Amino acid sequence: MTKQEFDEYVQAQGADILRFCRMTTASKIEGDELYQDTMLKLLEQLQHLNVDKNLKSYTLSVAIFLWKNQRRKYARRKRLASFESYEAQDESGNLKVISADTKTPEQTVVQNETNALVQKMVFDLPEKYRTVIELFYSADLKIPEIATCLQVSENTVKSRLRRAKMILKKKLEAAL
Repeated sequence: MTKQEFDEYVQAQGADILRFCRMTTASKIEGDELYQDTMLKLLEQLQHLNVDKNLKSYTLSVAIFLWKNQRRKYARRKRLASFESYEAQDESGNLKVISADTKTPEQTVVQNETNALVQKMVFDLPEKYRTVIELFYSADLKIPEIATCLQVSENTVKSRLRRAKMILKKKLEAAL
């Protein structure tokens, strides 16, 4: 793969990959860092990348691999010595954008609360279900691509997706 092809790939698929990284980490800042680390890893392997194969699936599997390694490293460090931050940090890290949509303030608040509830429920899923949900809905991957990315069979992906939907449905029915 050439540098120009890589730039075109990032322009075309970068937004989906960034969204996946942010959903995986459940944080804008950590998601941006994971995205940057993933792209750096791909740049290091630029001459080995094949344009003909599904590069998006490979990129997402690299992101998953880096995220799991980062979590393992953090968990190990936390076991060795606890860490406390002395800085007050904003949880959301998002800027509020004022738009001229026709929704009433009440509708906007209800929609935001519902979105936050669904995001929290997805984040609370076991990792094997959460990853499949995020790859399917946020990264817009098809089942065969997810199977390749996670190195499992397509039937396993289908089962995990179905199970995750059932878990979310039960939780949402109980919450609403």
